[in-house]
Amino acid sequence: MAGEVEERGSWGGKFEFLLSCIGYAVGLGNVWRFPFLCYRNGGATFLIPYVIMLVVAGLPLFFLELAVGQFASEGPITVWKVSPAFHGIGFAMVTISGMVSIYYNVIIMYAMYYMFASFVSLDGSVPWENCGNPWNTNSCRTEPYPYLDGMTEGNRTMTLFKELYNKPCVNGLLVNISNAYNYSFTSVDELNSTMIQNKDITKDCKITYTTASEEYWERYVLRLHESTGLDDLGGFSLKNGVCLFLAWLLIFFCLMKGIKSSGKVVYFTATFPYIILVVLLIRGLTLEGYEKGITFYMTPQIHRLKEAKVWGDAATQIFYSLGAAFGGLLTMASYNKFKNNCERDALIVAFINCGTSVFAGFAIFSLLGFMAHTTNQDVESVVDQGPGLAFIAYPEGIAKLPVSPLWAFLFFFMLLTLGLDSQFAMMETLISGISDIFPRVLRKHKTPFTAFCCLIGFLLGLPQVTKGGIYMLTLMDWYSGSYNLMLVALTEIICLMYVYPLVGWFWPQHQGKRSYIPFLEDIEMMIGHKPNPYWVINWVFLTPVVIVFIVIVSATQYAPANYGEYIYPPWAEGIGWCMVVAPLVMIFLVMIIQVCRLGPRKAFSPTRSWGPANPEDRTGKYAAISGNVNVGFSNEKGNAYVINDMDTEKGHPPPYTNGGTDNAAYYNERL
Repeated sequence: MAGEVEERGSWGGKFEFLLSCIGYAVGLGNVWRFPFLCYRNGGATFLIPYVIMLVVAGLPLFFLELAVGQFASEGPITVWKVSPAFHGIGFAMVTISGMVSIYYNVIIMYAMYYMFASFVSLDGSVPWENCGNPWNTNSCRTEPYPYLDGMTEGNRTMTLFKELYNKPCVNGLLVNISNAYNYSFTSVDELNSTMIQNKDITKDCKITYTTASEEYWERYVLRLHESTGLDDLGGFSLKNGVCLFLAWLLIFFCLMKGIKSSGKVVYFTATFPYIILVVLLIRGLTLEGYEKGITFYMTPQIHRLKEAKVWGDAATQIFYSLGAAFGGLLTMASYNKFKNNCERDALIVAFINCGTSVFAGFAIFSLLGFMAHTTNQDVESVVDQGPGLAFIAYPEGIAKLPVSPLWAFLFFFMLLTLGLDSQFAMMETLISGISDIFPRVLRKHKTPFTAFCCLIGFLLGLPQVTKGGIYMLTLMDWYSGSYNLMLVALTEIICLMYVYPLVGWFWPQHQGKRSYIPFLEDIEMMIGHKPNPYWVINWVFLTPVVIVFIVIVSATQYAPANYGEYIYPPWAEGIGWCMVVAPLVMIFLVMIIQVCRLGPRKAFSPTRSWGPANPEDRTGKYAAISGNVNVGFSNEKGNAYVINDMDTEKGHPPPYTNGGTDNAAYYNERL
């Protein structure tokens, strides 16, 4: 039939969906952000609030998004016909996923670049293994420091001045040292090793070294020293630009057939990272100084539990790690069979995700302990988050492995697979979200539309491959997915747990039956039982309270964006806040438009087409309207629309049922 709407498709099996969720949730943040937060918030103590926040915030949100997507078989934009006034939630989700996808693929590009550099070095050594390269400075050091405790006092002081402390600088502090030890020193030769290493006096005289991997990252890959900041980004890096194009080309080929292609890729990308993490942990435990890192990671500081910031960081990490409010979970669940047990899937994925974070911490801190030993620094001085950890700390440890180019290739291949899974979900959210608005056109042309989205992503990512592009990337990372994610999630809960029940109570539908929380009955239709009190208590009370808590703590502890010592100018901060506000404005703007067009009652009430997409699944309270509400296509009207019994009597053609489509009828109802 002319004008038929293409089906949305579905997963090839339950395992594809589960692996896709694991790949989406287990991403780069598990490897480069969780260990840093453990260090900053009391080591093993951080695990206590982390697990608590998983139970009261992360897991309930994870299940909620899987449930609503699977129930309606709709994408993030069209699913909100449960309450048309909240239609802006979908636009907000797609906007956030689109912004994050732009810079996230730049990070994937860097992993690809390191992977290529490792591959071409298979016959030798990785380029960041040694100093003495054209990009290195005199501060570069790779040799381990002498073991001071095994030396005589004379050799110890001589070594300190030779390699670790600036002798003229210490000489200028003789007065301070004399006052501290109540003795008048006239020469640095009179000082013993304890006096020289007094952190309160001589810390500024300590010689700071940089690692070969750090200089390779900043001075060769980024060429950051050729840029002064956002005001002067420098020229484009051709090597990074080509790699970025290849990264987007890879995304295109994996998504060109939708979940039919990406669902097969995840069999490898979701499982391979665990093999490499095990290998890195084993190697890390054989490196000198590893025990410093592991001890630092696992030493509890119970008194830190009194600090609100520790709880705020734990809640934020759970929130971002599981990927709530991005729309990715909702999108992936929308391709499920209606009777799939999404409650079980939520539990499995959430606990695998958190277990991966803890396990990765051991691999990371064993390498950081080795780095601290090599560079004469405390463990806390070499700990970093984000790209600094993935492209400096890890490569430094890998360079010490036998056949280091091979292990480096595998490691960065692992980073690539970790990033791809998350990028698949975010891009699929964007593509399917827009396709569901125009199903007649875009679903038939899935491949060219995917190519178009990838091309736009590539063009918008080009400023981030300039020599100062890391400043742009950091700005987007700092703001694009921050407060807005939490507030979008809060709006989801308000819609499903408060507005949906209240509307049904005051304006009962389905033969006048009232339900305190109708979405619980919707979930029962899918999994065979109502959610237990744990889910209900969290959805109705605890999770919203935790989200508000996160927002308040984050706001009180807000600090402007920075990259190392670089502070962003006010105009850049303004751009950042525009990224925060834009998705939230969409929610309120759409709500106002819907109320004006439909009136308060219709704007907040479920539409007649709300419910399971497939007719055979429309049972119970939805069976009463399944015969009267169908999705049809009329050449006369020119669009898909809701056909009821009266329409059929007027001679309109019979309905076309697409088995899981985001009903275009939604738009004919002016929603």
